[in-house]
Amino acid sequence: MQLNNSIKGLYRPLQPTVKLTESVSYREISPDDMLSNIIYCYWELKTNERLQDPFTYRVVADGCIDIFFQLDNPSENFVMGFCKKYTEFPLDTSFNYIGIRFLPTMFPQIFKINASEISNRFEKLSLILPETSRFLLENFDSKQTLKIIKNKFDHYFIKVLSNAEIDIDPRLYEALNIIYKNYGVINIEKDLNTGISPRQLRRLFEYYIGDSAKTFSKVVRFQNILKAKPSTQSLRLNKLFYDAGYFDQAHFIKEFKNFYGVTPGKVFVR
Repeated sequence: MQLNNSIKGLYRPLQPTVKLTESVSYREISPDDMLSNIIYCYWELKTNERLQDPFTYRVVADGCIDIFFQLDNPSENFVMGFCKKYTEFPLDTSFNYIGIRFLPTMFPQIFKINASEISNRFEKLSLILPETSRFLLENFDSKQTLKIIKNKFDHYFIKVLSNAEIDIDPRLYEALNIIYKNYGVINIEKDLNTGISPRQLRRLFEYYIGDSAKTFSKVVRFQNILKAKPSTQSLRLNKLFYDAGYFDQAHFIKEFKNFYGVTPGKVFVR
């Protein structure tokens, strides 16, 4: 399948909130090449030793849809939709979570699920994809390494992909490429003229992304700022918020906090 061949070069959905320690680790591993246009990564978030206090995991807005489950108890499996703000998960003092992060539009493409129906929340996977939920329950346990898990995921999702009917609307993917190539800094009315009416465009974005093109563009813009890793000093001196299309610094800080959960001054190195 030729769809989204360059998406990983244009868009890298980061999840940078975990401060790695000897006690907590976070890893990402790429899927098989056959899935590289569908799945951004498989990920693992786990404790390496029991913590003294419960752990809060903050997920920043990244434009993706994730499936995740507790490896020690794979019957507890969920899907998290597109979110237009950060989400916090209160975890216990010991955990081992495994996840699959789908690139934008791909979860609805292969599973024929309307992304807007799961936006801004997480839901039990058994209510959305009972067959996939059963696959997780029957095939995973805490004794497996991430390499073994990856191989099982690859085999399963390659099979799912082979049976999927991908609906390639070039107007949608042209609009997405415009957003990616402009780092989310666009005028929706003027820049996304891809031969489709605003009403149709909104319908396609809601079904395949989970929200409007405007909201998705804001998430892409935020993610590209994370990727740039500016210092707080450079943010002040270089006026990055103007270059990124913000009206002023206050607007930039407010939106960043909405997507991340804290202000940029607490995220970037001074």
